[in-house]
Amino acid sequence: FQAEKSLTDTMRDQKGKYILLVEGAVPTKDNGVYCMVRGKTAESILKEADADAAAVVAWGSCASFGGVQAASPNPTGSHAISKLIDKPVVNVSGCPPIADVMMAVVSHLIVLGQIPELDSLGRPKEFYGRRVHDTCYRRPNYDAGLFVESFDDENAKKGYCLYKMGCRGPVTYNACSVTMWNEGTSSPIKSGHPCIGCSEPGFWDN
Repeated sequence: FQAEKSLTDTMRDQKGKYILLVEGAVPTKDNGVYCMVRGKTAESILKEADADAAAVVAWGSCASFGGVQAASPNPTGSHAISKLIDKPVVNVSGCPPIADVMMAVVSHLIVLGQIPELDSLGRPKEFYGRRVHDTCYRRPNYDAGLFVESFDDENAKKGYCLYKMGCRGPVTYNACSVTMWNEGTSSPIKSGHPCIGCSEPGFWDN
């Protein structure tokens, strides 16, 4: 109990000086019984931590939009962070989000002391302002009508467009094709797998 009280006091002492970083969707059905810590629901913990935060950042698609936990029929009543608190939330979506993007968002908040410009879904426009399709290195093949027809065909070996394999790059906004993962090493499309649209709301039900 003393440790819990100390944490609460610390947050109050630092009112308006800390950034709350949240991962995961919050289950609310059946009084939040599906996620509890020492008798407190995840929702109540979130609201307590949020009360004095200078900014709130939702890490990943679960925290941003509900994620897999909120997939139909959503048996635990899971919700995105922005649906449960009364202040703006910076959504850094993706499953997972790109590490460099996560660091850039935190750096922006700390250095500039303000929330970055957001799109209509609460995501930083700097990283979610363009479709994966627009910056994809396979885009010339799409424009030329050169497509992979099966994962083991010759077109796949040549790196042709993955649109016919279900790639959702044309409807997905993210920096995957530019920033990529592992210090800019690769991305799903670069590794030969179509984009699944993991930074978009409801991708798990599509």
